[in-house]
Amino acid sequence: MKYYILVGEASGDLHGANLMKALLKEDPTAEIHFWGGDLMQEVGGTLVKHYKERAFMGFIEVLMNLRKILGMISFCKKDIAKFKPDVLILIDNSGFNLRIAKWAKQQGIRTNYYISPQVWASRAGRVKDIKRDVDDMFVILPFEKEFYKKYDYDVNFVGHPLIDGIAGRKQIDELSFRKEHNLGDKEIIALLPGSRKQEITKMLSVMLSLVNDFSNYQFVVGGAPSQGTEFYQEIIGDKNVKLISNKTYDLLSISHAALVGSGTATLETALFKVPQVVCYKGSNISYQIAKRIITLEYISLVNLIMDKEVVKELIQNDFTKENLKVELTKILEEKQREQLFLDYFDLEQKLGGKGASEKTAKLIVEGLH
Repeated sequence: MKYYILVGEASGDLHGANLMKALLKEDPTAEIHFWGGDLMQEVGGTLVKHYKERAFMGFIEVLMNLRKILGMISFCKKDIAKFKPDVLILIDNSGFNLRIAKWAKQQGIRTNYYISPQVWASRAGRVKDIKRDVDDMFVILPFEKEFYKKYDYDVNFVGHPLIDGIAGRKQIDELSFRKEHNLGDKEIIALLPGSRKQEITKMLSVMLSLVNDFSNYQFVVGGAPSQGTEFYQEIIGDKNVKLISNKTYDLLSISHAALVGSGTATLETALFKVPQVVCYKGSNISYQIAKRIITLEYISLVNLIMDKEVVKELIQNDFTKENLKVELTKILEEKQREQLFLDYFDLEQKLGGKGASEKTAKLIVEGLH
């Protein structure tokens, strides 16, 4: 069978790679073309475009690059039509992928969606279009199945792929890792400001402002694979802060606490049982627009899944050095940490266990037959 997979960012590359491995087990003769990243490329298949070419964040950034985005949509449609896949698999990245899904359905191409668009967060009216354009939806958050059920759309809850990714990773030797990256003996505070330049630029400098106030700790920036070392070093300057790129899981596995940009990283940090403060700051215009269309009480996946404030969220104007210092101090205290660990355990139970990629691949292949 022929599979065409569309991924738009680093986290999707990870989930796409695991899904590809599972698909090849279910269908050893699978022919796969994809838009993705380095991890998917390592599995095999044919890389059409790298996600780095279209990593835009926020309403203003998208508008500024609209011509480029429209050109990519046009190219994508032509490439899919040329390949003639048996199924189109869309992973997250709703702004781009839902447009392709609509076109593909009109062409008679089978459409599957893995990792639902966050329609439960804003613009729930999109469910009508999703029902029309997506043959099978595979969701990874426990509350999503009930959400879609309200709209008479039966979706498949497959569990969260992060559990597999974390459980299957190779364990590191902490002493060797510290020596390799010159980290010393201090407890580590990980700084994870996101993967896109806009969010890193806005958040990392505030995170770094705490370095002198917590001199008993070693601050380490987890660099995203989509960004170069020089970009980070310009922001870090001469501060006593280390940069370790493309090794977020290794870093989290030895971290004492973390300051984390909103998104998938909040859930990853929780699954590694690392106390965290969630941070978000976008452009004022983008934030004001988002605030008016997003209906959620929380922005972090940890709090959304648990339906309560497990981790502190500092959003936009609340994301200041003073507030960040207060919240970081709290998660370094033993009592607060003990409660977080209990909540993290409950969170993992809610996520449905291992095997998300395998369950999804099996259902995709069964759907084709």
